[in-house]
Amino acid sequence: LMRENQSSVSEFLLLGLPIWPEQQGVFFALFLGMYLTTVLGTLLIILLIRLDPHLHTPMYFFLSHLALTDVSFSSVTVPKMLINICTFFIFFGCVDNLLLAVMAYDRYVAICHPLHYTTIMRGNLCISLVAVSWIFSCSSAMSHTLSLARLSFCADNTIPHFFCDLAALLKLSCSDTSLNELVIFTVGALGIIIPLTGILVSYVRIGVSILRVPSTKGIYKALSTCGSHLSVVFLFYGTIMVLYIFPSSSNSNDKDIIVSVMYTVVTPMLNPFIYRLRNRDMKGALGRLFRREIFFSK
Repeated sequence: LMRENQSSVSEFLLLGLPIWPEQQGVFFALFLGMYLTTVLGTLLIILLIRLDPHLHTPMYFFLSHLALTDVSFSSVTVPKMLINICTFFIFFGCVDNLLLAVMAYDRYVAICHPLHYTTIMRGNLCISLVAVSWIFSCSSAMSHTLSLARLSFCADNTIPHFFCDLAALLKLSCSDTSLNELVIFTVGALGIIIPLTGILVSYVRIGVSILRVPSTKGIYKALSTCGSHLSVVFLFYGTIMVLYIFPSSSNSNDKDIIVSVMYTVVTPMLNPFIYRLRNRDMKGALGRLFRREIFFSK
């Protein structure tokens, strides 16, 4: 009865980062710099892939979509509307998961079946894999949004976070959240566990293929081909595992926020540097772009 008499909550207040008022200027400059670095680095990668014919391959086709997802994923962590932020945050996070799995499969085919690579990774398959990733992610985000719409929120409307995290929202609900928890478990299994399993299987098979005929040249080729992707996988899944699989106690919201900053802000910022600095093709494309600009400017 008491719940029925409680006033319904239609708006939420995000408390943001746990910083002192006198430190806000420093953190504003820090995160603005990180965000601009993410945007400019990502746009540079997309531009290079678009303009350089040497990068018109399945690997860089997937990378261009991953870069777009990264910058979008980082952009939606400063919310204005509850439904929009829940939809887009989950959407881009899910696309990231699936594209990392698709890129792992691409690396597996390139290393284990090099002679059949162009036949297997044909244009239609690449487009289909990317399209399935975007469509599934959209369906995943909408399932969470629709399940949230049925909930009632009473009394407290403050969220101790800088974006509308699902777990934080469910704690504020005065309705039965069992259906939402089922949706989170089901969609999480499909959108996180299955792609992660695909990544692990791809790299296990790559490792087995290398160990069959061990050579320094083969190991170097595998590391140069997969090193950038593996670095991004460890950064992305490592922070997610710390936050969701090995969560901290209920009284340590500050730690959860710091980990969230890692995978929503820091990781997207580092990705352009990882792919550009550790990738010979990207560095070559960047050099050709600068040489072409200098030539036309003369």
